[in-house]
Amino acid sequence: MENSLNNLKQKNEQIVADDEIDLRELFTAIWQGKWIIIAITALFAVASVFYAINQPNIYKSEALLAPAEQDQQGGLGALAGQFGGLASLAGVNLGSGGGVDKTQMALEVLKSRQFTSKFIQKYNIMPDLMAAKAWNRETNTVIFDDELYVVEQSKWAREVKAPFKPEPSLQEAYKKFSKIVSADKDKETGLVKITIEHVSPYVAKNWVDWLIQDINATMKQRDVLEANKSTDFLIKQIQQTKIADIRAVLYKLVEEQTKTIMFANVRDEYVFKTIDPALVPEEKFKPKRALIVILGTMVGGILSTMLVLMRNFLSKDKA
Repeated sequence: MENSLNNLKQKNEQIVADDEIDLRELFTAIWQGKWIIIAITALFAVASVFYAINQPNIYKSEALLAPAEQDQQGGLGALAGQFGGLASLAGVNLGSGGGVDKTQMALEVLKSRQFTSKFIQKYNIMPDLMAAKAWNRETNTVIFDDELYVVEQSKWAREVKAPFKPEPSLQEAYKKFSKIVSADKDKETGLVKITIEHVSPYVAKNWVDWLIQDINATMKQRDVLEANKSTDFLIKQIQQTKIADIRAVLYKLVEEQTKTIMFANVRDEYVFKTIDPALVPEEKFKPKRALIVILGTMVGGILSTMLVLMRNFLSKDKA
């Protein structure tokens, strides 16, 4: 029994001794390769400084919006639950009474390719979107990359391979625009925040304002068009039926569509009401240059240490 305990104790002591030797060898290898570690770490630090300095300032402008009050049971669905059975006798399908979340629909429309493409073409923002390099604070002008866009000639000069062309396509512009725009709805409060990131704080602010203006106008046009089509359909149904009760229901629905059109025409903030409008940001949003330098230096230190240890282990294996 005593021999077993002694053997176990000796094994434990041997393990501890081996660990001490391994740690001693580890620190010795690091100490011997300290100049390599210092040199590589310094190289990474300098590289990260140059990288951070050459990154343009990006400004973010944002607006806080609240969903405008909508009649979720308006249109043909307004009287569907009450008179659906009666109207069906005349062959009129009023649809379900379920409401549509116009806020979520508006956000999806705002993120769509069609809306974005029209937005880019309407305001002619392709150069600011695809070729902006920096912003001159003194003159409040956007500086463009000469290798991409020649301002004096209003001509695209970028060199690309097929199927791409010197002038960016709307598909390319959509991908770039999707990266700098954000439109999210808070699940708890229901408020919507729209943000734009750009090298120019004035451009970012203008684009946010235009987005809000255009999405309200787009959703208004969609509802007015739908209401007009619904009105035409209902008038045809009135002309086809002779049942007094059905005609009364249809006239009521025509009245609801008229209210929808009137409501849309007198209200500019149709889907979103601005609570906190977009401002020209005074301070940059990114890059975080100090953080870039710190992370770059840390990466250099870690990689150089691993390199020194690998060299030490390989040299021991060869020996």
